[in-house]
Amino acid sequence: MTHPVLAGVDGSERSLAAAGWAAREAASRGVPLRLVHASPPLPDTAVPGPAVDRLHHMGAQMLQRVVADLGDRCPDVEVGGEQADGDPATALLVAARDAGLLVVGTRGTGGFGGLAVGRVALRTAAAAPCPVVLVPERSGVFGEEGPAARGAAQVVVGFDAHRPVGEVADFAFSAADSRGADLRAVQAWAFPAEAVSPRTLVVTEEDRATWEDQEVLRLSDALRPWREKYPGVAVRTDVMLLHPAEALLNASRGAALLVVGRRTDPRAPEGRLGPVTHAVLHHARCPVAVVPHAG
Repeated sequence: MTHPVLAGVDGSERSLAAAGWAAREAASRGVPLRLVHASPPLPDTAVPGPAVDRLHHMGAQMLQRVVADLGDRCPDVEVGGEQADGDPATALLVAARDAGLLVVGTRGTGGFGGLAVGRVALRTAAAAPCPVVLVPERSGVFGEEGPAARGAAQVVVGFDAHRPVGEVADFAFSAADSRGADLRAVQAWAFPAEAVSPRTLVVTEEDRATWEDQEVLRLSDALRPWREKYPGVAVRTDVMLLHPAEALLNASRGAALLVVGRRTDPRAPEGRLGPVTHAVLHHARCPVAVVPHAG
């Protein structure tokens, strides 16, 4: 991994938490950290020039403080900052073209009380060319725990053995491997279509057990290539008879990171988030990594 880690900052607590997460990730990867602050366009084009200059200067000062603070906290990481004009989401998406990872807070300075995920976070998660990590304001992120807690850290990944996605699995296994964390692979399943036909009134425990065993074996087989690639990662598999979003949210309670996928679509230049990923982003209490894939 040679591409830098990129983080968006706007001075909010969530963006500062995201910048701290990004710095620790850059240290883990051995790559530079780039911080981007974008000045959003003002609603009135008649705003006096001195006021615009003052806002730009305040943003530059905030960025300098964050760069200096992270440089002190992570002396092994090369930290740089840059300002961009225009829409923050657009600026981050442009910068992400050369990044290995984009990290943002779930919300910035905008929005309203009770809003779980802001517009910039959603847009970047849906359209960035690289994986995006959304960091809540307070989370048990890597790097803030003591040695004992780090040893018990857990990465959770949503996995579909019927359609395995290599990019998502690689990201999750690599994240667990680099930090000595356990990996929990979660697969949600549902009864086969024939089990809920009008002619079937009751699903027997025997049938349910058979179908569940089949899913467990399928998941184990699908994960084998990554178990062999990352032999140091302890993997736990969970097959849950639940809606996928509910299964992931249940499994990620107390997790250090939740990893999900996002299918890219060339017909949707602004990107698209599936319903499971969208639900997870709004309700997860830990950092969530959204990994794009073409499959």
